[in-house]
Amino acid sequence: MAGPFKYFVVLAGMRTGSNFLESNLNAFPDLVCHGEAFNPHFIGYPNRDTLLGLTAADRDADPFRLLAAMQAEPGVVPGFRFFHDHDPRMLAHVLGDPACAKIVLTRNPLESYVSWKIARETGQWKLTNVKHHRVAQVRFDAGEFQQFQSDNAEFHAVIRNALQETGQGAFWVDYGDLQSLDVINGLGAYLGAAEPLPELQKGLKRQNPGSLRDKVKNPAEMEEALARFDIYGLGVAPRIEPARNAAVPSYLAADAPPLLFQPIPAGPTERVRQWLAAINGGDLTSGMTQKDLRQWLRRHKSHRAFTVVSHPMERAHRLFRERILPTGDGAFMEIRGYLARAFAAPLPAEGEIAAMDAETHRACFMAFLKFVKANLAEQTPMRTDPGFSTQSAVIQGFSQVVAPDLIIREPTLELGLAYLAAEQGVDAPKLAEPVRGTPDLAEIHDDELESLCKDVYGRDYLAFGFKPWGRR
Repeated sequence: MAGPFKYFVVLAGMRTGSNFLESNLNAFPDLVCHGEAFNPHFIGYPNRDTLLGLTAADRDADPFRLLAAMQAEPGVVPGFRFFHDHDPRMLAHVLGDPACAKIVLTRNPLESYVSWKIARETGQWKLTNVKHHRVAQVRFDAGEFQQFQSDNAEFHAVIRNALQETGQGAFWVDYGDLQSLDVINGLGAYLGAAEPLPELQKGLKRQNPGSLRDKVKNPAEMEEALARFDIYGLGVAPRIEPARNAAVPSYLAADAPPLLFQPIPAGPTERVRQWLAAINGGDLTSGMTQKDLRQWLRRHKSHRAFTVVSHPMERAHRLFRERILPTGDGAFMEIRGYLARAFAAPLPAEGEIAAMDAETHRACFMAFLKFVKANLAEQTPMRTDPGFSTQSAVIQGFSQVVAPDLIIREPTLELGLAYLAAEQGVDAPKLAEPVRGTPDLAEIHDDELESLCKDVYGRDYLAFGFKPWGRR
């Protein structure tokens, strides 16, 4: 068949109607969509072991093998759905490939968010028979929605910028367009389908009709929170400004004295939070939007903004100890599984962590550092957690909104905080002693680990002049 494209990608998000769009694309005889082919948690569809003869491990090792297998199918234009947290190696490839047709599916982020919450509550992600419809009201969480919307905006900004820089176009489809046969047939023609569809597919049903107010338990709180978000044109994703990656909701502010703490992920945040709350004599301001932050800065013109940097080895081991070793709340279970699978990390079960010997501890931590190196280089299908990033990059992100004017090193944290208190003319409260976590880094640290950590975080060693861990 003739057509300008060799394959296509549906760039979408959760609860945007991508399943319904896929069902209609697959109704064209000469188009085939292979689900979420590059989802790091499964291949194509949940509970499926292979796709086109390749396992998830095969795909993770070389995602382009799966893409080649799709294009080897005769007589069809193949494609797949791609979300913001899928394999970043494939996103960079498809955005730069003119032979790939880009379909950008958008939806009002608030509608997507509420639908996602309901699906999580009910466990129902698709509806084919209305008799089995499950109904639930959910609680709107302002911080959670802000992150949801920010991820959505950042993803669309990456898409838009890549298309602009490479001189390419895309076929934009809004959630409301999915019920238009003319739009679906227009998309089919864009992809090179030979014949239009006579009707839309009726297998999938809309799950949550009705107003947003009726779907949440706290509509008044939702409206109040949304009034604080500086968002325009929520239904027109291509025009949404990109997320600034400044992590403003994580900032902690004290009013008297006016101190603004900008936490670096995987740093000694809890110790600083306790100290800041003590000097403030009450609750801290947190969860701010950029608008809230600007207002706080205007009210506190004599403020000081500060952050705390840790030795890269200490910081990486803290994240490993708190998020990789455990299996309870807050653990990075997907990454934990990937470490065991792809980096042969001999991670112990939850009940065996306390008995882990130094050799196993060292092997697991070394595997984690190797993973972080590959992850930061976009060589893995897993997400890049903010705790993996270099501290230099995090501070650069802060500076796009408000630059910290004091950077304290963790070993001299008490001295740095005392300086801030003295400058503000108040007594410094006592700083809590650091909690000595287990297992202990001192048991395994050696030159090989130090060299590997420096390889991963060379930018921080250079920027902050860090010596090898344990040396003053």
